[in-house]
Formats: sequence, structure tokens, C-alpha cells
Amino acid sequence: MAARDGYGRLVSTTSGAPNPCPADRPTGDDHRPAPTRPGPPAHLPPAHRDRAPGPHLVTASIPQAAGPLGTGVVAATAATVAAALPWSFPPGGGPTTFDLAIGSRVDPRLDPRPWVAEVLALATNTGVVLALLCGSALWFTWQRRWWEAATVVLAPELAVAVNTWALKPWWGRPLHDYLAYPSGHTVHLVSVITALVLLLRSARARAVIVALATAVWCAGGAGMIALDYHHATDIIGGAAAGISLTIALYWVSVCLRRTFGPRPR
Repeated sequence: MAARDGYGRLVSTTSGAPNPCPADRPTGDDHRPAPTRPGPPAHLPPAHRDRAPGPHLVTASIPQAAGPLGTGVVAATAATVAAALPWSFPPGGGPTTFDLAIGSRVDPRLDPRPWVAEVLALATNTGVVLALLCGSALWFTWQRRWWEAATVVLAPELAVAVNTWALKPWWGRPLHDYLAYPSGHTVHLVSVITALVLLLRSARARAVIVALATAVWCAGGAGMIALDYHHATDIIGGAAAGISLTIALYWVSVCLRRTFGPRPR
């Protein structure tokens, strides 16, 4: 039993000593509830809730169709093809045996119908390719994926510039009044397609684009051969150069984003 003395202190009724732990005296034990931390979103499956980042973590998502090893192998193979084909050119840069064989199959079918060749070659027309490039950029912009929008524009255009000012003069294959190897129209088209394949997150969309682009490239190549715009090796070399240049520029863009982009907080 305890009672209060004249000073208001609690004392034991048996000994008269002050109570060492009065009820109104703080004991040092903090009974306040611990601050709660926001948990992972409730809509995530249980298997992924432990890995869900909290609101304090900001990460930059960089989509990758494949890692550096896979794309590096593809780029190296394409660059090898583009560099090896000129060794088959005869002196003066005329058609190779392969070019003549392809031309002998394409010309008899399309020469009587030149309008068909014009329609087929339309796929490689600069205006058509630019429309595809702008549409891709608008798609990424609409999704607020600014880095992808910039990359899908800059990578193909830089690839075309490198082809025009470096690769064509280096190999110097003349046709009519211009340098034909690698085909600039092919580099442009293939570069846009390659950039899309690298930037899209859906594997199904990438597979569909690759299948359609292969068919378009074959049709456009047949049209350019029939119209005597390019040899077959110009078109193959243009595709190889476009793939290798775009993959290289894509990884340069990834490195720049990792270096100068937003950092986790």
C-alpha cells in the first residue's frame, strides 16, 4: 500500500520510504508505437513483394533486348560481313559474280513491269524511312520515354552520317555518278529497325518487327536491283553496316545515360 506524504510524494504505508517508481514518473521505457514504413504495393504478387523498391529508391530503367555480349556478337558479325564484301569486288568496283547471279533472276521478272520495281523500292525511300523514324519517336514520347525517343532518332541518323562521310569514301565503289557501297538507303532503313528492336520491351513486338523488316528489306532490295540503283552486295553490305553501327551507337547512348542520367536517391 502507498500514500502521499506532505510533499506529494508516494510513500509506502509500511516503511514510510518514498516509492522509487511512482506511477506518474517516467521510467525510461518508450511505449510509443514504432514508425511504420510503407510496404510494397498490394497489387504485386507475393513472390515479388520482397523485391519491390520503396518510395525512397529511384532507379533508371534501361530496356535491353539483349546484353552487351549478345549484341556485341551480332555487331561484330555484321561489321565483319560489311568489311569482307569489298574484297570480292573486281577492279573498278563492278558487279561480282554473286551480283550478276542475283540480277539475272530479278531483272527478267521486273524489267517488263518497272512500276512494280518502283513500288518495291519505295520501302527504302528516304521519306518513308523518315516517317517510320518519326512515328517511332512519337510513340516513345507519348509514353514519356524520353531517352528511347532521343535514341531512336539520333542513332539511325548518326549511322547514316558515318556511312555517307566515312564508309562510302573508304571503299569507293562507283555506280553511275555516286558511291554505291554500302547502300545508304539500306543503312537508313535497317538502322531504324535495329534501334526499334533494341528499345522495345516486348519480345513479341521485336519478333514481329524483325519478320516484317526482313520481308520489306528483300522486297526493297529487289526493286533497287531491278532499277539499277544498287548491286546485291551493296544492299547486303548496307544492312550489315546499319546493324553494326546502330548497335554501337545504342551502347554509347546507354553508357551516356548511366553516366549523366538521374542517379538513385
